[in-house]
Amino acid sequence: MEKRIIYADHAATTAVSEEVLQAMLPYFTEHYGNPSSIYRIGRENERAVLDARARVAACLGADPKEIFFTAGGSESDNWAIKGIADKLSAKGKKHIITSVFEHHAVLHTCEFLEKHGFEVTYLPVSADGLIDPQQVADAIREDTALVTIMYANNEIGTVQPIAEIGKICREKKVLFHTDAVQAVGNVEIDVKAQNIDLLSLSGHKFHAPKGIGALYVRKGVTLSNLVHGGGQESGKRAGTENVTGIVGLARAIELATADIPAKTAKLTPLRDKLIDGILQLPETRLNGSRTQRLPGNVNISFAGIEGESLLLMLDHYGIMASSGSACTSGSLDPSHVLLSLGLSHEVAHGSMRLSFGEEFSEEDADYILSVIPEITERLRSMSPMWETMQKEHIHLNANKTKLIKEGE
Repeated sequence: MEKRIIYADHAATTAVSEEVLQAMLPYFTEHYGNPSSIYRIGRENERAVLDARARVAACLGADPKEIFFTAGGSESDNWAIKGIADKLSAKGKKHIITSVFEHHAVLHTCEFLEKHGFEVTYLPVSADGLIDPQQVADAIREDTALVTIMYANNEIGTVQPIAEIGKICREKKVLFHTDAVQAVGNVEIDVKAQNIDLLSLSGHKFHAPKGIGALYVRKGVTLSNLVHGGGQESGKRAGTENVTGIVGLARAIELATADIPAKTAKLTPLRDKLIDGILQLPETRLNGSRTQRLPGNVNISFAGIEGESLLLMLDHYGIMASSGSACTSGSLDPSHVLLSLGLSHEVAHGSMRLSFGEEFSEEDADYILSVIPEITERLRSMSPMWETMQKEHIHLNANKTKLIKEGE
């Protein structure tokens, strides 16, 4: 079998595309002026930033003045949540609603606020990794300052009913933030139609460079300043603008959102082919909804296998994948996302995430499906857990969330 090289970890990061790189290159060497300067190359870069702001806004259905450039998704999440908490706490609103399986940029920010007198409601998710909008409606109180629910999960790819949640929040006059880092470029977003008040995004998830992101803040919503100093970003985030990154972000988001239906039509059958093929192996489980998920996301648990071993074997075959969030892949603890679905530690430990983009092909899917059976058989042959499962007739239960003996 000819070895292929397949990058299937787009949820972690993506390469800067050639078109984005070419758009950025002049701003490294020719157009290097400080946008705050009054001479020509400074004014040209100021125009470049204004133009990029307008282009990013257009891709989200926003107004240019509602776009603030940041260093990425984590910064945007922190700014949105802390900024709203700071402004509304003076009005007695010290309650925040989120979900149990948010990205750590949201969860750790909420934990920080809990230490400073805020109360946080962590909504559970279904076994398929979905939130019922009614859960949000039931959790909103008079003192609720903010609802923050991620658009699409970074590990299992489930897509939440954002428009319905946004409608509830608007009706109840509560601000709504969504971490859309995984969603931008994969689903169609219109912040106005979906009643989104704040939205976080990160460029390196859709072929822009690392270190550049944006926060959408609806007109009329006031945030505390993130960085004090100069007057950049309407005086909210001081510091000389990353013009090169901003230009790259604008071009990348235009390309990523140019034809999402076509991207979905191409990737969804490949996603489903991988899911169907892998689930033919014994003692496996799909994590997340079968249908309400990103078109390029597959997350499977393999009983009797450690996820780290699986990734190392896949890498040997030229397949780059993940066992969870890139931010926590060095940890031996099971993914909090998978545990939130009700998976036992043993099942959650044996997870694999494949996430891919438009360059992914039918041949790539076939190659992955050809090597995974061999890899799982080899790893299970060396696994004490799998040996015990075979001897004691232990299997995944009906919901495939934990291991049980036959007849229990």
